[in-house]
Amino acid sequence: MNKSVLSILLLSMSLTGLAQEKDVSYSDNGTVLKGHLAVPKKGTGKRPGVVIIHAWTGINDFIKTSASRLSELGYYAFAADIYGADKRPQNTAEAGKTSGFYKSNRDLFRSRIKAAIEQLVEAGADENNIAVIGYCFGGTGALEAARANFPIKGVVSFHGGLDKREDKQEADVIRPKVLVLHGADDPYVPETQCAAFREEMKSRKADWQMIYYANAVHAFTEPSAGDNNSKGAAYNESAARRSWEHMKTFLSEIFAD
Repeated sequence: MNKSVLSILLLSMSLTGLAQEKDVSYSDNGTVLKGHLAVPKKGTGKRPGVVIIHAWTGINDFIKTSASRLSELGYYAFAADIYGADKRPQNTAEAGKTSGFYKSNRDLFRSRIKAAIEQLVEAGADENNIAVIGYCFGGTGALEAARANFPIKGVVSFHGGLDKREDKQEADVIRPKVLVLHGADDPYVPETQCAAFREEMKSRKADWQMIYYANAVHAFTEPSAGDNNSKGAAYNESAARRSWEHMKTFLSEIFAD
Protein backbone atom coordinates (compact mmCIF):
# COMPACT_ATOMS: atom_id res chain seq x y z
CA MET A 1 0.00 0.00 0.00
CA ASN A 2 1.18 3.54 -0.80
CA LYS A 3 2.66 5.13 2.34
CA SER A 4 0.59 8.30 1.87
CA VAL A 5 -2.64 6.32 1.59
CA LEU A 6 -1.69 4.27 4.66
CA SER A 7 -1.00 7.40 6.70
CA ILE A 8 -4.40 8.88 5.77
CA LEU A 9 -6.14 5.64 6.78
CA LEU A 10 -4.30 5.50 10.11
CA LEU A 11 -5.12 9.15 10.76
CA SER A 12 -8.78 8.49 9.99
CA MET A 13 -8.85 5.56 12.42
CA SER A 14 -7.21 7.55 15.22
CA LEU A 15 -9.37 10.65 14.77
CA THR A 16 -12.60 8.70 14.55
CA GLY A 17 -11.89 7.42 18.04
CA LEU A 18 -11.58 10.97 19.35
CA ALA A 19 -14.47 12.63 17.56
CA GLN A 20 -18.17 11.91 17.83
CA GLU A 21 -19.24 10.95 14.34
CA LYS A 22 -22.31 9.62 12.61
CA ASP A 23 -24.08 9.52 9.28
CA VAL A 24 -27.05 11.87 9.10
CA SER A 25 -30.12 11.65 6.88
CA TYR A 26 -31.65 14.98 5.82
CA SER A 27 -33.40 16.31 2.74
CA ASP A 28 -33.61 19.07 0.17
CA ASN A 29 -36.96 19.69 -1.50
CA GLY A 30 -38.02 16.10 -1.09
CA THR A 31 -34.71 14.48 -2.06
CA VAL A 32 -33.26 12.30 0.69
CA LEU A 33 -29.59 13.02 1.37
CA LYS A 34 -27.04 11.27 3.58
CA GLY A 35 -24.23 13.35 5.05
CA HIS A 36 -21.60 12.68 7.69
CA LEU A 37 -21.33 14.69 10.91
CA ALA A 38 -18.28 15.04 13.18
CA VAL A 39 -18.84 16.84 16.49
CA PRO A 40 -16.02 18.29 18.61
CA LYS A 41 -15.70 16.26 21.77
CA LYS A 42 -14.29 18.85 24.13
CA GLY A 43 -15.64 22.15 25.36
CA THR A 44 -19.06 23.67 25.83
CA GLY A 45 -21.14 26.35 24.17
CA LYS A 46 -21.60 27.15 20.52
CA ARG A 47 -18.75 26.24 18.20
CA PRO A 48 -18.08 27.31 14.61
CA GLY A 49 -19.10 24.88 11.91
CA VAL A 50 -17.65 23.83 8.56
CA VAL A 51 -19.58 22.27 5.68
CA ILE A 52 -17.39 20.02 3.50
CA ILE A 53 -18.41 19.44 -0.11
CA HIS A 54 -17.14 16.26 -1.70
CA ALA A 55 -15.31 15.78 -4.99
CA TRP A 56 -17.00 14.24 -8.04
CA THR A 57 -17.01 10.70 -6.60
CA GLY A 58 -19.18 11.67 -3.62
CA ILE A 59 -18.64 11.26 0.11
CA ASN A 60 -15.73 8.87 0.75
CA ASP A 61 -13.17 8.07 3.45
CA PHE A 62 -11.06 11.08 2.48
CA ILE A 63 -13.98 13.46 3.06
CA LYS A 64 -14.88 11.77 6.34
CA THR A 65 -11.26 12.09 7.47
CA SER A 66 -11.39 15.81 6.68
CA ALA A 67 -14.48 16.06 8.89
CA SER A 68 -12.66 14.23 11.69
CA ARG A 69 -9.65 16.51 11.45
CA LEU A 70 -11.82 19.62 11.55
CA SER A 71 -13.69 18.35 14.61
CA GLU A 72 -10.34 17.82 16.34
CA LEU A 73 -9.67 21.51 15.74
CA GLY A 74 -12.85 22.28 17.67
CA TYR A 75 -15.28 22.74 14.78
CA TYR A 76 -18.54 21.05 14.00
CA ALA A 77 -17.95 19.48 10.58
CA PHE A 78 -20.60 18.22 8.19
CA ALA A 79 -19.82 16.40 4.95
CA ALA A 80 -22.62 17.45 2.62
CA ASP A 81 -24.28 15.02 0.23
CA ILE A 82 -24.91 16.82 -3.04
CA TYR A 83 -26.02 13.83 -5.09
CA GLY A 84 -28.60 12.04 -2.95
CA ALA A 85 -28.55 9.09 -0.55
CA ASP A 86 -29.05 6.55 -3.35
CA LYS A 87 -26.57 8.06 -5.80
CA ARG A 88 -22.93 7.01 -5.34
CA PRO A 89 -20.92 7.00 -8.59
CA GLN A 90 -19.19 3.66 -9.16
CA ASN A 91 -16.65 4.84 -11.73
CA THR A 92 -15.23 7.97 -13.31
CA ALA A 93 -17.80 7.94 -16.13
CA GLU A 94 -20.66 8.03 -13.62
CA ALA A 95 -18.85 10.62 -11.51
CA GLY A 96 -18.31 12.87 -14.51
CA LYS A 97 -21.94 12.62 -15.58
CA THR A 98 -23.33 13.24 -12.10
CA SER A 99 -21.03 16.12 -11.20
CA GLY A 100 -21.57 17.64 -14.65
CA PHE A 101 -25.31 17.70 -14.04
CA TYR A 102 -24.87 19.87 -10.95
CA LYS A 103 -22.34 22.13 -12.63
CA SER A 104 -24.96 22.74 -15.31
CA ASN A 105 -27.73 23.22 -12.74
CA ARG A 106 -26.15 25.60 -10.29
CA ASP A 107 -29.37 26.68 -8.62
CA LEU A 108 -29.89 23.05 -7.57
CA PHE A 109 -26.21 22.81 -6.58
CA ARG A 110 -26.67 25.87 -4.36
CA SER A 111 -29.87 24.46 -2.89
CA ARG A 112 -28.05 21.30 -1.79
CA ILE A 113 -25.30 23.36 -0.19
CA LYS A 114 -27.82 25.54 1.64
CA ALA A 115 -29.55 22.41 2.97
CA ALA A 116 -26.21 21.20 4.34
CA ILE A 117 -25.58 24.53 6.06
CA GLU A 118 -29.00 24.33 7.70
CA GLN A 119 -28.33 20.75 8.80
CA LEU A 120 -25.00 21.75 10.32
CA VAL A 121 -26.67 24.52 12.34
CA GLU A 122 -29.40 22.11 13.43
CA ALA A 123 -26.65 19.76 14.66
CA GLY A 124 -25.41 22.44 17.03
CA ALA A 125 -22.97 24.67 15.16
CA ASP A 126 -23.03 28.42 15.71
CA GLU A 127 -25.22 29.85 12.95
CA ASN A 128 -23.15 33.05 12.99
CA ASN A 129 -19.86 31.23 12.41
CA ILE A 130 -20.16 28.91 9.43
CA ALA A 131 -17.71 28.23 6.61
CA VAL A 132 -17.92 26.06 3.50
CA ILE A 133 -14.95 24.18 2.05
CA GLY A 134 -14.76 21.80 -0.87
CA TYR A 135 -12.49 19.64 -2.98
CA CYS A 136 -12.46 19.67 -6.81
CA PHE A 137 -16.19 19.58 -7.67
CA GLY A 138 -16.77 20.59 -4.07
CA GLY A 139 -14.41 23.54 -4.45
CA THR A 140 -16.63 24.80 -7.25
CA GLY A 141 -19.56 24.41 -4.87
CA ALA A 142 -17.83 26.36 -2.11
CA LEU A 143 -17.38 29.28 -4.50
CA GLU A 144 -21.05 29.06 -5.46
CA ALA A 145 -21.91 29.46 -1.77
CA ALA A 146 -19.87 32.68 -1.74
CA ARG A 147 -21.36 33.94 -4.99
CA ALA A 148 -24.83 33.32 -3.58
CA ASN A 149 -23.94 35.24 -0.40
CA PHE A 150 -25.15 32.46 1.87
CA PRO A 151 -25.05 33.38 5.60
CA ILE A 152 -21.47 32.18 6.08
CA LYS A 153 -18.18 33.76 7.10
CA GLY A 154 -16.05 32.34 4.30
CA VAL A 155 -15.29 29.60 1.80
CA VAL A 156 -12.24 27.54 0.85
CA SER A 157 -11.74 25.85 -2.51
CA PHE A 158 -9.16 23.07 -2.77
CA HIS A 159 -8.24 22.56 -6.45
CA GLY A 160 -11.77 23.48 -7.51
CA GLY A 161 -13.10 24.81 -10.78
CA LEU A 162 -13.29 28.61 -10.81
CA ASP A 163 -15.77 29.14 -13.63
CA LYS A 164 -19.13 30.80 -13.06
CA ARG A 165 -22.46 30.83 -14.84
CA GLU A 166 -22.96 33.79 -17.13
CA ASP A 167 -26.76 33.80 -17.25
CA LYS A 168 -27.45 34.89 -13.67
CA GLN A 169 -27.43 38.39 -12.24
CA GLU A 170 -25.57 38.34 -8.94
CA ALA A 171 -25.27 40.86 -6.12
CA ASP A 172 -22.64 43.55 -6.60
CA VAL A 173 -20.63 42.48 -3.54
CA ILE A 174 -19.53 39.02 -2.38
CA ARG A 175 -19.73 39.13 1.42
CA PRO A 176 -18.15 35.80 2.53
CA LYS A 177 -14.36 35.82 2.47
CA VAL A 178 -12.77 33.61 -0.16
CA LEU A 179 -9.66 31.42 -0.16
CA VAL A 180 -8.66 29.48 -3.28
CA LEU A 181 -5.92 26.85 -2.99
CA HIS A 182 -4.74 26.01 -6.48
CA GLY A 183 -2.23 23.73 -8.17
CA ALA A 184 0.02 25.90 -10.33
CA ASP A 185 0.14 23.19 -13.02
CA ASP A 186 -3.54 22.19 -12.94
CA PRO A 187 -4.50 21.51 -16.60
CA TYR A 188 -8.22 21.44 -15.80
CA VAL A 189 -8.22 25.00 -14.44
CA PRO A 190 -6.06 26.95 -16.90
CA GLU A 191 -4.70 30.43 -16.36
CA THR A 192 -7.46 31.94 -18.50
CA GLN A 193 -10.01 30.67 -15.97
CA CYS A 194 -7.87 31.93 -13.09
CA ALA A 195 -7.64 35.37 -14.69
CA ALA A 196 -11.41 35.53 -15.17
CA PHE A 197 -11.91 34.50 -11.55
CA ARG A 198 -9.57 37.22 -10.31
CA GLU A 199 -11.50 39.82 -12.29
CA GLU A 200 -14.76 38.50 -10.89
CA MET A 201 -13.48 38.83 -7.34
CA LYS A 202 -12.25 42.36 -7.98
CA SER A 203 -15.45 43.50 -9.71
CA ARG A 204 -17.60 42.12 -6.87
CA LYS A 205 -15.37 43.68 -4.21
CA ALA A 206 -14.64 40.36 -2.48
CA ASP A 207 -12.12 39.84 0.30
CA TRP A 208 -10.23 37.05 -1.44
CA GLN A 209 -6.94 35.17 -1.54
CA MET A 210 -5.53 32.75 -4.09
CA ILE A 211 -2.50 30.59 -3.34
CA TYR A 212 -0.64 28.62 -6.01
CA TYR A 213 1.35 25.47 -5.20
CA ALA A 214 4.40 24.66 -7.31
CA ASN A 215 4.49 21.34 -9.18
CA ALA A 216 0.91 20.59 -8.14
CA VAL A 217 -1.85 19.53 -10.52
CA HIS A 218 -5.53 18.74 -9.98
CA ALA A 219 -6.60 16.72 -6.90
CA PHE A 220 -3.31 17.44 -5.11
CA THR A 221 -4.81 16.73 -1.66
CA GLU A 222 -6.00 13.19 -2.49
CA PRO A 223 -3.58 10.27 -1.98
CA SER A 224 -5.79 8.05 -4.13
CA ALA A 225 -4.96 10.24 -7.15
CA GLY A 226 -1.49 8.67 -7.39
CA ASP A 227 1.74 10.56 -8.03
CA ASN A 228 1.90 10.93 -11.82
CA ASN A 229 1.48 14.61 -12.67
CA SER A 230 1.31 13.82 -16.39
CA LYS A 231 -2.20 12.45 -15.85
CA GLY A 232 -3.36 15.91 -14.80
CA ALA A 233 -4.51 14.79 -11.34
CA ALA A 234 -2.06 13.60 -8.70
CA TYR A 235 -1.34 13.76 -4.99
CA ASN A 236 1.30 16.23 -3.83
CA GLU A 237 2.25 15.79 -0.17
CA SER A 238 3.76 19.24 0.18
CA ALA A 239 0.81 21.03 -1.41
CA ALA A 240 -1.65 18.95 0.63
CA ARG A 241 0.10 19.81 3.90
CA ARG A 242 0.55 23.49 3.10
CA SER A 243 -3.02 23.94 1.86
CA TRP A 244 -4.44 22.43 5.05
CA GLU A 245 -2.36 24.85 7.13
CA HIS A 246 -3.47 27.77 4.97
CA MET A 247 -7.09 26.71 5.49
CA LYS A 248 -6.58 26.49 9.27
CA THR A 249 -5.21 30.04 9.38
CA PHE A 250 -8.09 31.30 7.24
CA LEU A 251 -10.73 29.67 9.44
CA SER A 252 -9.12 31.06 12.58
CA GLU A 253 -9.24 34.54 11.08
CA ILE A 254 -12.81 34.53 9.83
CA PHE A 255 -14.21 33.03 13.02
CA ALA A 256 -12.36 35.60 15.11
CA ASP A 257 -14.09 38.48 13.34
